[in-house]
Amino acid sequence: MAGSAGPEVLRAPLVVEFPFTRSLGPVQSAFLTGLRERTVLGVRTGDGRVLVPPVEYDPVTAEEIRDLVEVGATGTVTTWAWNPAPRRGQPLDRPFAWVLVRLDGADTALLHALDAPGPDAVHTGMRVRVRWAAERTGAITDIACFEPGEEGEAAGHQPTPHSGEFHDPVTGIVAPARLDYTYSPGRAQSAYINALSARRTVGERCLSCRKVYVPPRGACPTCGVATEERVEVGPAGTVTTYCIVNIKAKNLDIEVPYVYAHIALDGAGLALHGRIGGIPYDQVRMGLRVEPVWSEGGRYPDHYRPTGEPDADYETYKELI
Repeated sequence: MAGSAGPEVLRAPLVVEFPFTRSLGPVQSAFLTGLRERTVLGVRTGDGRVLVPPVEYDPVTAEEIRDLVEVGATGTVTTWAWNPAPRRGQPLDRPFAWVLVRLDGADTALLHALDAPGPDAVHTGMRVRVRWAAERTGAITDIACFEPGEEGEAAGHQPTPHSGEFHDPVTGIVAPARLDYTYSPGRAQSAYINALSARRTVGERCLSCRKVYVPPRGACPTCGVATEERVEVGPAGTVTTYCIVNIKAKNLDIEVPYVYAHIALDGAGLALHGRIGGIPYDQVRMGLRVEPVWSEGGRYPDHYRPTGEPDADYETYKELI
């Protein structure tokens, strides 16, 4: 007997990307500005240890520490791992070793890349030196990587006090964060997504508490039992709460201000997210009755607009806020 093909497994590439912006305190500012000037700074703790990279508080006593010292640009590999297939944005575009390097004069190790021809050329205890980037801006990438140095015992480098003062110090950084992955929804969300492509919204009901989850999760987080009974909800619903967005998001072609709301679709046991359109932002309110608006060829509602019905009574949705 010929077997039948199973349901299509849904997959989609997803990228989560955002710039992480932070200001720098005096210790981190001095460290990054020092890298720009080809100077590696650490910080000395109350018990005399030198930490590189420096931190602002003693990890043992939690006391604030600002006693900056300069350490060497050479050091010793304490441990390592070979990276045969570098990813986008990593320090080198060819195979390299991730290494922990204890710089001369430091008591802790710094993580960075080591440019080596192969794993046989790397070993714990090997001597390495900093390869500075040709253009430096005040970031950890000012150290382009480490490279093999002269073998032999480390010289008795003593950390020297440093004021941490530089011309035009770095006071903040923007670090891009990005995660590329392939998302594959499970049984419950696959059914939900497939229903949306037919302009239907389908949730799943818990057999114990009877709550209808939209989007479905495959199990009830309250009762801990699987949810298999599918229930079509909506299409209309009620705004339970909302916020007015005044900051334009990058790559999002929506003019501000606009409203993003929690919407309890009729028959659902909890609210989902959706943008509200077709009404001035300052007229959106709790209890507003709305319906989905689908774009041409869209697989999910583009936004929700008022239905023209009277507002829902608070008692009918207060448990869904």
